[in-house]
Amino acid sequence: MNGFAPLPPPAAGTELPAIEVENLECGYDENVVLKNVTFTVRPGEIFFIIGGSGCGKSTLLRHLVGLNQPRAGQVKFLGQPFTSADPATRRRMLRTFGMLFQGGALWTSLTLRQNVALPLEEYTELTSREVEEVVALKLRQVGLAGFEDYFPSEISGGMKKRAGLARALALDPAIVFFDEPSAGLDPVTSRKLDELIRQVRDTFGTTIVVVSHELASIFDLADRVVMLDRAHQGIIAEGRPKELALTSRDPRVREFLRRDDLPNGIA
Repeated sequence: MNGFAPLPPPAAGTELPAIEVENLECGYDENVVLKNVTFTVRPGEIFFIIGGSGCGKSTLLRHLVGLNQPRAGQVKFLGQPFTSADPATRRRMLRTFGMLFQGGALWTSLTLRQNVALPLEEYTELTSREVEEVVALKLRQVGLAGFEDYFPSEISGGMKKRAGLARALALDPAIVFFDEPSAGLDPVTSRKLDELIRQVRDTFGTTIVVVSHELASIFDLADRVVMLDRAHQGIIAEGRPKELALTSRDPRVREFLRRDDLPNGIA
């Protein structure tokens, strides 16, 4: 229906990783932020990149999705090289994932309808009527039916995040990336957004990658995490967050994951 042939998402539980990161080195100009970063994300997994401020979480995310070019290493999506791909292949692969930035990154001069329509108009050959149908469906999926003609300035922060998610889902991506989705939200709104993220995974089998330092979201949503450390310039822990909180011998991991009271049933 979307007018292009994206890479097919593998079924949850298959051997082929949704994302493979191999010896990635990230930085800006001469400044190395991360090095020797290696991990995989399984199809249909909710995977978190965690760590304290300044450890390189958002930097890693920007390098994963091609906003910045890694200094070394490789990223593969659904078994296909992305970092070393030619421009046409990279553009085709970009259609297979969505991105929700911290503030929603909505165009303030456009309505929610127009914001969600942007990727459909850029990447598909759908008619205007078909675009309208997809936009209405995506806004309905995130609980924003009836708000199509609102501008971002007319809705709350939580609604902006949901509208950004609707746009990220417009092309039915196999993978969706979230950069600090709970930033600036109150606990109740944050919890509702977490529920929506889980619903997206459970309903569509979407692979989810989340950058976050919010413990409530980490413990509630994450199947697995990698934890970055600024001094180490890379990954210092990988696994299930509840198990890491209880069993890690690294004081940096324990301090981060146990800085608040642990959720019921973990301690």
